[in-house]
Amino acid sequence: MILVTGATGTIGREVVRLLAAGGERVRAMTRNPAKTAASFPSGVEVVRADFADTESLVAAAEGAEAVFMLSAPGPWVIQHDQAMLAAARSAGVRKTVKLSAIGTGGGSDVKVGDWHLPGERAVRSSGLAWTVLRPSSFASNALRWAAAIRAGAPIPNPMGTGAQGVVHPTDVAEVAARTLTSPGHDGHVYTLTGPEPLSVPDMAEQLGRALGRTVETVDMPLDDYRDQLSAAGLDPAFIETAVNGARLIAQGGNATVTGDIERVLGRPPRTFAAWAHDHRAAFTG
Repeated sequence: MILVTGATGTIGREVVRLLAAGGERVRAMTRNPAKTAASFPSGVEVVRADFADTESLVAAAEGAEAVFMLSAPGPWVIQHDQAMLAAARSAGVRKTVKLSAIGTGGGSDVKVGDWHLPGERAVRSSGLAWTVLRPSSFASNALRWAAAIRAGAPIPNPMGTGAQGVVHPTDVAEVAARTLTSPGHDGHVYTLTGPEPLSVPDMAEQLGRALGRTVETVDMPLDDYRDQLSAAGLDPAFIETAVNGARLIAQGGNATVTGDIERVLGRPPRTFAAWAHDHRAAFTG
């Protein structure tokens, strides 16, 4: 039995699907099983649990051999990781795979790494077999541009020409499923990126090719970016992290490309162009 936390999100849902398709017994953790159970493959056990409810976490982990640890980014990740890991140990889980973030432990002012670092340290010292996955920016983050593109407006770009090793979410999920079920990955930290560094203008060009029209960008000052995020009602800590992250990317601080996906899966990573082609409908609505 493999317990998947964060099972209703982009990565967690795909991990559940891949594990189930591979014949694994899967338990999907969610706060609202009645609302989400029907969206999982047949045979997946759906359980209610909350990171703030220790007893529910222990019950969710009971009988599981491995746990995929995933929590939405934010300052709460530290508490979520600690709670899930304690429950896993209490339930006798033998292995954990933690989804972290690229640059964790790098000492920048981008707090995503700070949010994940205590959890990484905790899994290393837990006594469980462990693997840590550090993905770069997801290709699916481009969906936040969908409304602008559908309206024919330029993509607001606070990152200038700074490039990232944008990674296909399905590749991240496949690596997670492989490391949860295959030997040889214990004690490894994998940094997961796409095959090439891409800037926002690069991604706009590739989206335009997929859509058969030009997609333009317009530079956005960081103060305007902060105001936009604030107007959307996001957590202040998350806003500062996003703004600092945009600054780091603009300065070339996340232009990392690795071979870790090919090392785990035995094939090159998918491209952003492939993701854009498969998600054309989201931008044409």
